[in-house]
Order: sequence, then C-alpha cells, then structure tokens
Amino acid sequence: MYLSTVHTSPGRSFRLGGVPGTVVTLGIVSMLTDISSEMVTAILPMYLIYGAGIGLAALGAIDALYIGATAVLRVVGGWLADRLGRPKAVATAGYALSTVSRLLLPVAVPVALAIDRAGKGMRTAPRDAMISLAAPPELMGRSFGVHRALDAAGALLGPLVAFGLISLVAGGYDVVFVASFAFGVAGVLVIAHWVPHKPAPERKASFSLREAWRAVPKKPVLSTVLFGLCTAGDMVLFVTLQRQAGLPAQVLPLLPLGTAVTFLLSAAPVGRLADRIGRWRMFAIGHGLLVAAYLIIGLTPGLAIGALVLHGLFYAATDGVLMAYAGPLIPAHARSSGLALLQTAQALARAAGAVVFGLLAATVGPGLPLAAYGGALALLTATALMNRRRA
Repeated sequence: MYLSTVHTSPGRSFRLGGVPGTVVTLGIVSMLTDISSEMVTAILPMYLIYGAGIGLAALGAIDALYIGATAVLRVVGGWLADRLGRPKAVATAGYALSTVSRLLLPVAVPVALAIDRAGKGMRTAPRDAMISLAAPPELMGRSFGVHRALDAAGALLGPLVAFGLISLVAGGYDVVFVASFAFGVAGVLVIAHWVPHKPAPERKASFSLREAWRAVPKKPVLSTVLFGLCTAGDMVLFVTLQRQAGLPAQVLPLLPLGTAVTFLLSAAPVGRLADRIGRWRMFAIGHGLLVAAYLIIGLTPGLAIGALVLHGLFYAATDGVLMAYAGPLIPAHARSSGLALLQTAQALARAAGAVVFGLLAATVGPGLPLAAYGGALALLTATALMNRRRA
C-alpha cells in the first residue's frame, strides 16, 4: 500500500493504494468504534454460558437478537440518508448513539447493548453508501476490503485492550467502560471533522421505501437470504468449536480473535481478487469456505485454528464484497436505502438461521446441524457459481 496522491488544501483528500481517502477515514472511524464495542462484548458468550448458565438454544436466540436487532433501524437509517440527502449526518448520529450507550453499561447492560445495536443499524447503510459513491467502480472490492480490514483491526484490538486494562486494574470494569466511551468519542470526532460532506445526488424529498425496494435487484436479495438461513450464529459456533475441540472455557473469548486476525489480513487482498474474478463469484466462494469450516468443526475439531482461519476468510469474502457487488447496481439516489434493505434481509435470515441452529444443537447435538447447514450451503454455492454471470 502507498500514498499515491496527497493534497493539503482545505478538505484535504488523499489516496491510499488507489483507495480514496474518504474510504480510509471511514475505515478509521469503524476501527475506533469497533475497539469501543468489542471491549465490552468479547466476553459475552463466556459470561452467558458459564456465568449465567444458559443453554445453546437460549444462546442461539440471543445471537439472533444481536444479529437482527439492527434490522429495522438499518432501513430507517438508509431511508433518512436518501430522503435528506445527508448520509454523513445520519451515519454520524448512529456512531454517536453507540458511543452514548457506553455510559449505561455500569447500570443497565441490556439497555446499553440495545442502544449500541440501534446505533450500528442506523449508521451501516449510509456509511456503505458513502464508500460505494466515493470508490472508483474498478476498485469497489478493494475499497470495501480496505474498510473492512480496518474494521477488523478494531475487532481484534478491542478485546486485547480490555484484557490489558483488566490485568492492570483488578476488577477494573469501570475503567474498561470509560476507555470504551473514549474510543467511541474519538470515532465520532473523526467522522465529524475529517470525512467530507457530500450530499447524495438526485435527492428526492418525497423518496419512499417503496421506491427503494423497486431499485434493489431482487435475485441477489433472494440468494443472500437463502445463504443467510443456512449460516449459524457466531456465538453458538464458537461455543460449539470450544466444546467439540475439548478446549477449556477460559479459551472461549480468544476464539473470535482467530477470525478477526484472518479477516484483518485477508479483507483487502480478497477485495482486490473480487474485483478481478467477479464480486458475486467471490461471495459464493466465501460460503464454500464456511462449508469447509463446518466440516472441520464437526469431523476434526482438533484443527480448531483451521476452522477459525476459514471463518475469517468467509467474512473477508462476503461482508464488504456483497456491498461492493450490490452498490453499483442501485441508483445513487436510492443507494443508502437499497443497501439497507439488502442488509436487513441478510440480517433477518441469519438471525433465523442462528435460532434454528441453536435449537437443533441443543436437541440433537451439533453434529447433525453442522452437516445439514454445510450441505445446504454447498448446494447454494454450487448453484450460485453455475448460474451467476461475472459481476
């Protein structure tokens, strides 16, 4: 990566390896916000399973709530951004809402998590629309890859920062909460002062969600929903891997770091590859990698590191790549709303998949659900690769 252009004039812009400065700056905002968020959520599965004593079915439901809680506000945030023509303002409000939630952590953890998810829902689609409008079409995958790599860096650093603070200050949970709030404030300041405001083109004061839905290509939405229904929730998957591999409970909070490290290292290269071979093709391949991860967890759990690497590659090949694929297909005036509708459909499908997987794992054990989900994903992947033209 290198700095290819630098301007020191007002509203300074720069490019990092061809990726616009706006994209890089939004990535820094996401990194700071993810550090803030992951500091307080990394130990959640361990606390719920081994502290509160809940089972896999309940964990699957909580996982689904965590995935799906952003769904409605994603649509609201996307619609507001297009209706007002101010995606930056709506995204900034979402980041600020998540930051404020940190102040409630010492007194009301469920409320704080709900507000945090609401903020995430509000900001995600406007932010992704800003990336898709700033990135050159031929570098769309790379731009989203760079953003997601910085985002993954935050997911990796958050638990490490929290662990360091707890190690230095015995019982210092309040210190973690204060530090989390500080990182969140930093993210809000960066987007407010260093991301340029560019009103969305073709703003329509009467813009409606019905118009946005008409603008969204339906086949990708249907395919994304089917893939989502066959995806197990991360919390249940990590607990299943820990138990199948016979790892001690204390290791559980470290398992997401394996996914995060792989995501961090592979997001930008995978994004570049997606620009070359086709973004939809890469999205389908990513789910094939998830099939391999399921097989390892179900059949050879001793290869836990391999499963985590494949899980991270799955996210690198699907998360930003889906937005890079769908963004250019949606008219600019409906970009935020269209991406929000696609993200919402995916989130609700994954939430349903998490609930079903948790129930099955609690009833018959994890082996059968992993086989069923893996088989369904393999079929969907093969179908997508055969039927989808290069995009």
